[in-house]
Amino acid sequence: MADSADCKQLANLVDHIRLTSFPTELEKYLKKLCHFDTCLMLVYQHGSRPALVYTETDTLSPALSLYLKRSYLLDPVYNAVQKDEAPAISRISSLAPDSFTQSEYYQSCYQAFDLVDEINLLVQLDERSVMAISLGRKSALGCITRTEMNRLQEQQAILSSLVRQFWLSNCDEYLPQSRSRSTLEQALRTFGQGVLTRREQEITALILQGHSSQSIADQLSISVGTVKVHRKNIHSRLNTSQQSEIFTLFLNHLSEMEMRVVA
Repeated sequence: MADSADCKQLANLVDHIRLTSFPTELEKYLKKLCHFDTCLMLVYQHGSRPALVYTETDTLSPALSLYLKRSYLLDPVYNAVQKDEAPAISRISSLAPDSFTQSEYYQSCYQAFDLVDEINLLVQLDERSVMAISLGRKSALGCITRTEMNRLQEQQAILSSLVRQFWLSNCDEYLPQSRSRSTLEQALRTFGQGVLTRREQEITALILQGHSSQSIADQLSISVGTVKVHRKNIHSRLNTSQQSEIFTLFLNHLSEMEMRVVA
């Protein structure tokens, strides 16, 4: 049963429910439930870049800027949300592909966050919007404990309700109606078009997201040997030899698409 201090903190959170200060108060409340070094709140909507709702720093780090502009497409959390496969509370390790730490996304973006664990609370805001509250832990804290995870799970329902009420009052602050639809997902679908076969495009997208040959084989119901042949052909057709080179080509393709949209 919650003690009086917990009740007061929850009441304070309710008092801020219609205010833009709610995310800051939510972070304070979450710190009573578990330890974390970083707190990031994003809203994912289909066809748009993530909307930044809250981060604990005043300025965006290079890694976060890259994530918000492009790299989120390869993020395990984002992809789990798009596929409607993510539980309300989960660790990044349960969502990531089996070769996540070897992926170019991990090496060029995620690794810079310097996290050893990440806990994600997902709240369905409406039919097309999901808020992801990511709590990052660095090496000094280590991985989240079972006790901490239990506390979050016990509070999940009430926190989700409060977050939804906050969003109803403040969504226009973060998602202006004039916001244009993003070309990023289209870029991922069309990368290599005219050079790669459709199957090779599909495999390339999975490679960029950090899936191993075995994981790709399992997802597409083909043999590992077939995947390896496709990977060899992809490198041959793209004139690449490493995954990092494919990632660079993808970012160039994305930039070209964005320039055409602006023009």
